[in-house]
Amino acid sequence: MAKYNICEIKEKKAAYRSLVSPAVMDRMQEQIMKIIVMDKKYRDKDYSAQDLANEIGTNTRYISAVVNVRFHMNFTSFVNSYRISDAKSILVDKRYQDLNIEEVSDMVGFANRQSFYAAFYRFTGITPRQYRINNLKQHPSMVAKKKK
Repeated sequence: MAKYNICEIKEKKAAYRSLVSPAVMDRMQEQIMKIIVMDKKYRDKDYSAQDLANEIGTNTRYISAVVNVRFHMNFTSFVNSYRISDAKSILVDKRYQDLNIEEVSDMVGFANRQSFYAAFYRFTGITPRQYRINNLKQHPSMVAKKKK
């Protein structure tokens, strides 16, 4: 059994993906990026594809189609990629050194520690704790601190 129950992603062909026109996909892609990334909705642990669909005024199948075609991942992986990116920054930021891994997980929008560890491992190949240990020593703020 793989570490953190990670399994291989199987490529699926869904007929509804081809029903969304490129112009609609472009518009929806911009809306999705604005809401998820710019408005930082990825930090809301209760924010779902249904919430996004309601906010844009469409349905979850269209959201799914756009995320699959334009970002080459499912909605959960798309949101988690931004959460993990955020977590990586927080883990090596000296302002947040006192936070434990679970607090970082909560800050970036994960509902529980296990899902955070699994997603972090899937995206980086190491645990959040190991990432912090490996990168804190090399972070510019820590290097500058040692030189003083």
